[in-house]
Amino acid sequence: MFFVAGTKSRPGSGGGSERRSIYQKFREVDILDKKKTVTALKPGEDRAILLGLGMILSSVMLYFVLGITILRSYADSVWTEEGVCVVLNSTVTADMNCSYNCGSDCWRVSKYPCLQVYVSVNNTGRVSRLSHNEETQDTSSECFYVPRCQKDSLAMHVMIMNISERLKANQQVPCYYDPSEQQEAVLLTRLYDHSIVVHSLLWPSCMLLGGALIIVMVKLTQYLSRLSEEIGKIKR
Repeated sequence: MFFVAGTKSRPGSGGGSERRSIYQKFREVDILDKKKTVTALKPGEDRAILLGLGMILSSVMLYFVLGITILRSYADSVWTEEGVCVVLNSTVTADMNCSYNCGSDCWRVSKYPCLQVYVSVNNTGRVSRLSHNEETQDTSSECFYVPRCQKDSLAMHVMIMNISERLKANQQVPCYYDPSEQQEAVLLTRLYDHSIVVHSLLWPSCMLLGGALIIVMVKLTQYLSRLSEEIGKIKR
């Protein structure tokens, strides 16, 4: 008969190893949960960064489009000073020819009355011809308003006469003039004034700020996540 002598286990050693194994299991579960969270957050962070970059790119494109349209026209306009014009004379001088589209490769001629309006700027005695806006000034340097050409010339005549009556009824109207006096004509309205320029730049500016804010928030979240992980490692 053989007797095998073994070492007796010390009291409490089994409980300690069991506690270590339970702690290790909890630690493995915690690490697995953190990995799952990081894995789930990373695609969301990537999509958020792409969204922010897309918003910034779109705002830059909008700035470019506005720069070659509204801002360019606003900067090139010489009618920058606003004043008060007193209507001195508003008369129809002659009929002007215009062409309208009547179909595919079809153009026909119609007529509209040319309304000439003369005003005194800021009661200075300077008499100038009044135009509706920059587009009218470029189209016709003689007429106050150029209507959209149409077949019914009578309708255009009625429209011009109504404008003439309104100008005669309102003796004083706001207007824009060239302070350097290189342009003798004055304008009743501007195509793009200061308020239109501000409103047109508002949306791309908000889009640019929003895109940059999204990227900053994602980067800040990533930095805080790494900082929290490093602090956790130090405590262990």
